[in-house]
Amino acid sequence: MTVTLITGAASGLGWAMAQHWFQAGHCLVLADINTDALLRRQTELGDDSRVHIVTVDVTNTPDLERLVRETEAAFGRLDLLVNNAGITHRSPAISTKPDVFRKVMAVDWQGPVELTQLALPLLERSKGQIICIGSMAGWMPVPGRAGYCAAKSALTQFFEVLRLELEHKGIHLLMVYPSFLDTPIEQSALGADGNRATHARSTVGTMASADDIARLIAVALASRKRWLLPDRISRFGSLLWRIAPSLYLRVVRRKFAGDIADRTAPATTTSYGNPPHE
Repeated sequence: MTVTLITGAASGLGWAMAQHWFQAGHCLVLADINTDALLRRQTELGDDSRVHIVTVDVTNTPDLERLVRETEAAFGRLDLLVNNAGITHRSPAISTKPDVFRKVMAVDWQGPVELTQLALPLLERSKGQIICIGSMAGWMPVPGRAGYCAAKSALTQFFEVLRLELEHKGIHLLMVYPSFLDTPIEQSALGADGNRATHARSTVGTMASADDIARLIAVALASRKRWLLPDRISRFGSLLWRIAPSLYLRVVRRKFAGDIADRTAPATTTSYGNPPHE
């Protein structure tokens, strides 16, 4: 029996991974901030004995502690932890409220760090695996996403150090670096004032589907790869930033001009339990 815990599991990449591993026979713990969406997903999978859902705010330590307790109570073990829940913003750094940066950092960095620490005893027992969904934005600057870039960079550095500390315990870590995914990021990205961003996001290259990325992740995990850069844009952009940074900056300044225009979004409700990635 393989037990897999996925955060941000109710939509986007998290849901695509959940479906893949359910079809592969895994028992699933699906965690998300959206209870209604979790209930719908549980119904869609249709096997209550292999699916346990937990409503979780990944920025809330008691929620994360409860998530680990419920995982052990439901299945007695944990073999694969998928740190997938995330949020982004589309707003200039100079006009973005500090609360926006705090929220992005809490969801994209602090949450995965705390959950992984709490889950380590179970993972050590099973000699399990960890997947962290990073982003190309953690490797190179993307205009209008200063907080997101910082959080994903912090995620990378923390888990690369953790990898070194865990390898002798038999725990494997896969870092995934997608570029632009066709996920609910459009509906949940924050604006400068902390409300929902109203302008469309800028992209480079084609949009990858969550299903395609989920399949690539599964193959990489089975091969025990340490890193997955699933598309050419990520690889090319990272290389360009390192060998020709001035050219890279000119390109992204032009491509992302709409994201660094100073604007304020109107008030609306924002959710960050689902897994947006850029």
